[in-house]
Amino acid sequence: MSSNSEIFSSHRAHELLEVLRENGGSCRTAELATLLNVSEETVRRNIKHLAKEGVVIKVHGGVLLANRNEEPAFGERMEVNRTAKRAMAKSVAGMIEDGASMFVDNSSSTTFIADALRVRKNLFVVTNSIKVAERLSAHNHNRVFFAGGELRETDGGSYGTDAMTFIKGFNPDFAILSATAVNSDTGFMSTDLSEADFARAYIARANASIVVADQSKIGQNGPIVFADTETIDVLVTDTSPPTKFKAAAKAAGMKIIVAAQAGANKSKDSK
Repeated sequence: MSSNSEIFSSHRAHELLEVLRENGGSCRTAELATLLNVSEETVRRNIKHLAKEGVVIKVHGGVLLANRNEEPAFGERMEVNRTAKRAMAKSVAGMIEDGASMFVDNSSSTTFIADALRVRKNLFVVTNSIKVAERLSAHNHNRVFFAGGELRETDGGSYGTDAMTFIKGFNPDFAILSATAVNSDTGFMSTDLSEADFARAYIARANASIVVADQSKIGQNGPIVFADTETIDVLVTDTSPPTKFKAAAKAAGMKIIVAAQAGANKSKDSK
């Protein structure tokens, strides 16, 4: 490996790393170019150099710090903003009829949705979340299909080639997804490449797509885009979004549902 003086010989690389740290360890390439007042090509060149040295990780449309802090543990995320998550989950369950078929992705928000869906019968569920599968299998005559692969220790999600191949054999009514960032210019984003890949696959094969994202995600950016506003049919959130976002959603034909809740915790949430 090169010496530190070689790795950080460029003043621009220093600045790029500082911006990444200030933005929680991840950023889109276009946003970095704007913040650094340079071309995207200059940013990509610096990212390529830093990635070779293992300092950053390149992802589709963005970059991550290699030593960035990990997301909170799944159990911790289940405890954050529970009131809003329950309200959004109830709204989603209200859109689903007995006998419906669906993809459900792996997140704390969709785990709450799985709990809310236990009032339904004869569901046909395809998921890569062991927690979703546990909540809906052997209940009310549901049929649950789990995308087999290696389970991630951190959140009980199944990812990899085998799991992706498995889900491509289904064409359900709905894809029920979560997002770590949503804005009117870029669309729906994630910080995890595997999760984004599964979201794209789910959306491509379902007849309609529903995304849940609480108010802390609206107007935010993430490094990996998995869908634009034209691709998603319904966004369920807990607070009415800004006017600009609502206008963009209307133009794209995306419906926004604001879940009713009492005593909502407005603290920042994690996917």
